[in-house]
Amino acid sequence: MTKVLLVGCGRMGSALLSGWLDRGLAAADLVVVDPTGPTVGPVTVVTEAEAIPAGFVPDVIVLAVKPQMMDAALPPYRRFVGSTLFLSIAAGKPTAYFRRALGDDLAIVRAMPNTPAAVRRGITVCFADETVSADRRSLAESLLEAVGEVGWVADEAQIDAVTALSGSGPAYVFLLAEAMAEAGAALGLDPALAVRLARATISGSGELLRQSSDSAGDLRRAVTSPGGTTAAALAVLMDEAAGFGPLLRDALAAAEHRSRELAG
Repeated sequence: MTKVLLVGCGRMGSALLSGWLDRGLAAADLVVVDPTGPTVGPVTVVTEAEAIPAGFVPDVIVLAVKPQMMDAALPPYRRFVGSTLFLSIAAGKPTAYFRRALGDDLAIVRAMPNTPAAVRRGITVCFADETVSADRRSLAESLLEAVGEVGWVADEAQIDAVTALSGSGPAYVFLLAEAMAEAGAALGLDPALAVRLARATISGSGELLRQSSDSAGDLRRAVTSPGGTTAAALAVLMDEAAGFGPLLRDALAAAEHRSRELAG
């Protein structure tokens, strides 16, 4: 069985842990390092790396601590380099950072998940260089599939674009729900009803998009009758200069730029 050491058990770490247990990973093969302990699962929990049970040699170390805590967290795990795959879900930390901290023999997969992982509907995009074997890539993918879909990029620089699109993307959707509810209330709807309509419309449309073989454009056109109410709204949202498309392109460009800055 695969032995996993989870370092950090916040929201994303807890989501992964819950997914692994539900998919049949034995609690005996899991150790969590976290000062406050996990929120789910009958697994061994230690508050610091030095307290990892003697003889426990992980196949994978999943680094799920906050990026600003990574410098202090990494040194105790140098002893596992060479025998263990490291899987990082820390935003803004490139593979070169981990090699500087842990050594050139490090096998590292960098992953960018998103928050729908909490309900097993996330998507994670990974990068690994040529030193990481196909078997180890497959191992990383199988662990991440516990919380949703998994994709790969061949160029690590593309992780910044992934961060801008899917990593930050849930916030854009939540903002859309807020804006729709506020706009509905401004038209005279009861605010609570407007919130309910916005949430149900967005979640239902997302599920329709997930289940349909049609493209997003095809689904949009199917809702839009020529000269109708939807067409009137889309004329505003699809304005070539100031509409939703140009605005979102600017927003993602800003997020990608900031991701590059944070990575140094």
